[in-house]
Amino acid sequence: MSSTRSSTRASAAVVGASWMVFAGAAFAITNSAMQYLTMVQGLSSTSATFWQYLISLVAMLPVIWRIGVDGLHTEQLALHIFRVFLAALGVQFWVAGLANGVPIWQAIALLMTSPFFVTIGAALFLRETASRQRWAATAVGFMGGMIILSPWDDAFQLVAFLPIIAALLWGSSILCMKKLEERESPQSVTLYLLLLLTPVNFVLAFLAPGGLAMPVGMSMWWLIILAGLLGAIAQGSLAMAYEKVDAAYLQPFDHLKLPLNVLCGFLIFGWVPPGNLWLGAALIIGASLYTVHVERKQN
Repeated sequence: MSSTRSSTRASAAVVGASWMVFAGAAFAITNSAMQYLTMVQGLSSTSATFWQYLISLVAMLPVIWRIGVDGLHTEQLALHIFRVFLAALGVQFWVAGLANGVPIWQAIALLMTSPFFVTIGAALFLRETASRQRWAATAVGFMGGMIILSPWDDAFQLVAFLPIIAALLWGSSILCMKKLEERESPQSVTLYLLLLLTPVNFVLAFLAPGGLAMPVGMSMWWLIILAGLLGAIAQGSLAMAYEKVDAAYLQPFDHLKLPLNVLCGFLIFGWVPPGNLWLGAALIIGASLYTVHVERKQN
């Protein structure tokens, strides 16, 4: 019996890790499609984001149907809306960075600082106590982000801060999610995100300079459809991964998104990252894994 349980756990671990790697690959292709669509083909980042998430919403309708209207019951509607607004802004800044030529390898590495913003926000706003080890890991993670950002370099441009702002906004959205889940189910939190993200992106696109633009030509539409469908598939794959095994086990596999995005950037745009990426990424990933290790020991 013990052998059977051990075999089942091992199988679940392999399946969960596979779903996480698959999600990372899907996100990498999605990011490259969005960067090509905005940076090369000229569709505005706000419009591209709206169309991508509209298609993702349509693709996720079966999930919404499965959750059902019961998931709409809430006593914290304002916090739901605020959380989705933060998430939508994060998406907008992320795609704006890609549209303005921030190399995908740099953008994704800087985005990996998001958990460190969560640590700071949880201590400041949720009154959670972080250990000295976690604060040290956060400092090392931000040091890695600064090495990748390299603001002292002559080639540095302010648009490189856009992925950092996206990381800050997504970290803030995660804090709202943690607060919501103190009283509400994960299904309710997920449902509001799925239903509200597209309308919020529509408003942001409508208010942006130039307004909401339609994709022009079949190549644009194919890229939008690809990004929208793969984005939905990636989100579903993440859910499958976390359903199989715990987040701490999956963390190392999540970090594979960096080489996957580097590969896509090289194949599509010919970008070869400099050495400072790998040094900075090593600090970020090392700090993240150390944080997971400390938390597992404490729990």
